[in-house]
Amino acid sequence: MLVLEAVRVLREVDKTLCLILSQMQELASSLEEYKIVREMPGVGDTLAPRLIAEIGDVRRFHSKKALIAYAGIDSPPYESGQFVGNKRRISKRGSSLLRKTGYEIMKCIKSNKPQDDAIYLYMIKKEAEGKAKKVAKIAAFNKFLRIYYARLKEIYMT
Repeated sequence: MLVLEAVRVLREVDKTLCLILSQMQELASSLEEYKIVREMPGVGDTLAPRLIAEIGDVRRFHSKKALIAYAGIDSPPYESGQFVGNKRRISKRGSSLLRKTGYEIMKCIKSNKPQDDAIYLYMIKKEAEGKAKKVAKIAAFNKFLRIYYARLKEIYMT
């Protein structure tokens, strides 16, 4: 009886999740940037509303570097007096949910292997240079955000 009740609750949670996801897609599709975001590689029906929601209005960022800093994937300066560090990691000061969404987008791009996509080719290039797979994905997400920023700024400038 307990197992049947747990299954019933799980089905209800699944129905609620599907309802919330469909509402998110409906709200996001009314935005003018939704079409541009959906055309980007690796971004599907589920990830597009998440990406738009996590970034918000792109016009609030003064540059693409500000968007990358908001995501927390920029490398902070590491200097003290005469010392300059070379091995710097990402700052992780920004939105952890945006980083997670970006990592999922990079996983989708990697699994789909679009041979004509600049982001996929950049990720493969970084892996060929000897970078770890996670490092290559974060570097590719950095490039993805730069392209995202440029495309959405085009919409809002016209």
